[in-house]
Amino acid sequence: MLDIGLTAQFSALVFLLLVSGLFSMSETVMMAANRYRLRSLASQEHRGAILAVNLLNQTDRLLGVILLFNNLVNTAAATLVSVITMELFGDDRWALGAATLFVTFLILVFSEITPKVIGAHHADRLALIVSYPLSGLLRVFYSVIWFINLFSSGLLHLMRLQPRHDNGAAALSVEELRSMVLESGQYIPQTHRSILVNLFDLESITVEDVMTPRGAIDGIDLSMPIHELRERIATSYHTRLPVYDGDSEQVIGVLHLRRLLGEVLATELNVELIRELMTKPYFVPADTQLYSQIQFFQENRQRLALVVDEYGEMLGLITLEDIIEELIGKFTTSTPESGRHLKWGEDGSITVDGSTNLREINRALGLDLPIDGPKTLNGLLLEYLQDIPETGLSVRIAGTPIEVIQTQDRRVRTARLFRMP
Repeated sequence: MLDIGLTAQFSALVFLLLVSGLFSMSETVMMAANRYRLRSLASQEHRGAILAVNLLNQTDRLLGVILLFNNLVNTAAATLVSVITMELFGDDRWALGAATLFVTFLILVFSEITPKVIGAHHADRLALIVSYPLSGLLRVFYSVIWFINLFSSGLLHLMRLQPRHDNGAAALSVEELRSMVLESGQYIPQTHRSILVNLFDLESITVEDVMTPRGAIDGIDLSMPIHELRERIATSYHTRLPVYDGDSEQVIGVLHLRRLLGEVLATELNVELIRELMTKPYFVPADTQLYSQIQFFQENRQRLALVVDEYGEMLGLITLEDIIEELIGKFTTSTPESGRHLKWGEDGSITVDGSTNLREINRALGLDLPIDGPKTLNGLLLEYLQDIPETGLSVRIAGTPIEVIQTQDRRVRTARLFRMP
């Protein structure tokens, strides 16, 4: 009789440890499951996902039902071990102490650590399964769970730690969303991932970061002879051109070349015609965020804006295409600039124009040149050296060796960058 009794008791102990492990695993599975993936499956009418989302929307009751049965089972297992010990060794204190340590070891290994590790590694898949029995237990023992949670809620209220009811939804910051996109791996193609990351950056990038510097703007001067104006317009690669009148610092209008073409076919090109067809220039502050600038372009029905500093001095020019290229990369167009690809040479160096944007250099060459100050390579060198550098001068900035190749008109025309091993 004793052997049969012990056999049944040991079988019951194994069963209790197994049930305890299932509840421990369920707790980890439900807490570690990807709630956004579950919501996606729930929107596709997946029954397990719907149950899991409903459980997660009432976390206090979910934890209540899991911990209630888990603790009941663990207590029953500890009591059963004590009974078995007393039958085998009597009520000696050393035997009961050893039994306590033994059952603690069994619960930790077989009912806590191992099941929770399994649940953490397969949370998304197991959440769709364990949601069925948990939902059933919660439905049957709802009143018991409600009564227990009543005391828990009162204690939290006294401690001023009452949780907010947000339906289980966790608000994600921009940086957290950015990390999710970067870690999406094979789920999102690299090109799409790059566009999404660039989209997040629109909040922190200003028009000054992506504008065309003033010295590189292609415009027309009405004080030029008419034949030079005609040649400048005929050879322009742009659709819109800023218009000056003797002073390149003052833009008096923007000329749309397509509108001009229709008029020139019917009459001769002259300065009065250009003045008549040009539109009023549109100015934006240099510190305007790109996201806001897109909205401004849409509201004002503009595609080109002149960038000015706090004193009203013109710094450069930005177009809608510049912002789009910041998102998806350079277009394949026929402009001269589009043929200039930044790519390391076979000797590990590259010659770069001084007016090239630092963000473009970093992105194309994988460098980490500072972009919180000057926006071009020329500006970076002038700020670093605090002087107009001479040809042949070499410096190292952010771990990148840079050699000045040519200077002209108090600016660095070209420089050579070297790739470090």
